[in-house]
Amino acid sequence: MTSFAARRYDTGEPVRISLEGEQIAAVEPMGPLEDLEPLPYVAPGFFDLQINGHGGVWFSDESLTSDAVLEVLAAHFRFGVTRLCPTLITNSFEAIHDGLTAIRQACEREKWSDQMVAGCHIEGPYIAAEDGPRGAHPLEHVRGCDWSEFEKWQKASGGRVRLVTLAAEADGAEDFIRQAVASGVTVAIGHTAATTEQITAAVDAGARLSTHLGNGAHGTMRRHPNYIWDQLGEPRLTASIITDGHHLPPSVVRSIIFAKGTSGIVLTCDASGLAGCAPGEYDYHGGRFEVLADGPIVVAGQRQYLAGSGQLTDTCVSNAVTMAGLTLGQACDMAALNPCRLLGIPVVTLTRGSRADLILFRYGGSGTRLQVTAAMLAGALRFGELPGTC
Repeated sequence: MTSFAARRYDTGEPVRISLEGEQIAAVEPMGPLEDLEPLPYVAPGFFDLQINGHGGVWFSDESLTSDAVLEVLAAHFRFGVTRLCPTLITNSFEAIHDGLTAIRQACEREKWSDQMVAGCHIEGPYIAAEDGPRGAHPLEHVRGCDWSEFEKWQKASGGRVRLVTLAAEADGAEDFIRQAVASGVTVAIGHTAATTEQITAAVDAGARLSTHLGNGAHGTMRRHPNYIWDQLGEPRLTASIITDGHHLPPSVVRSIIFAKGTSGIVLTCDASGLAGCAPGEYDYHGGRFEVLADGPIVVAGQRQYLAGSGQLTDTCVSNAVTMAGLTLGQACDMAALNPCRLLGIPVVTLTRGSRADLILFRYGGSGTRLQVTAAMLAGALRFGELPGTC
């Protein structure tokens, strides 16, 4: 049995946590300590719904290998991520098919990767073709909804596709949403230029998430109504938001959280495949992208179009506290618990019997960045070192 001492992320209370196998065996309060500073915080591991890759590797790439998948997955432990949805963006049928195949092969090779991959996220290709809503997605691969195509992708993934993002106005969207929901897939609205009526129809059909609300949108639009207000005011839609400090200003982050409530928000980093790469220009699938020295990743020559994020999940959680005046517990829950609830999978909590997907980190309060010191997946240490007991 493994035991360690830490401070709960939600209350700051010092506890002794014992692990047995893949589960938490006990969480025991400790007596008052003169100095809590030596103790790291402990929290459920972050679950990011939108990870496109890392270090020059993209999941939506026909050249993707299972080795590359494992490398990307392992890299995200140090950012506090213990579960994620590898995200494949708008591309050819073959590129998405082959990317999903490589992810399936990685999950079949290594048990830990299958435990980490909560499901795959296909973002596109059934999105708006217009500049702005399309974002950095390649125009030549944007198309209407095709259930037969999706079924082939689902088969290639071994049934792992759990989330699909589409435009509410895409051809065939309502029927596609109904079929997806009936098959157990969660549907999100994103990269959309839909009318109020189209947003409502998509939600009536079963859509339950707004993907990176406030982004993938026109630079200027009618003040109201518009597709951002329509999603913001729709109580059946959870909203994912990118709190990397570049995608949304603090006032917008606060407004979305106030509108949805803390239980209606999922934090994501939307990490680009270029996250972790040095500043400079890079080619990917006929597109050219630029990693800027101050952090953003943009379409080269069109810096108004962000192309995913160069910041990772740990930074986004820290930023959410600062940008929206949240408690540490609220921000961590948005990044760890709310994604589980959205997809209907078991929630990790600091309680006996929960799967031990845990992270430990140092944190100095609002305005500082949390520093992950250890990450565990199903009770196995995957990054860093565990503290001792007191």
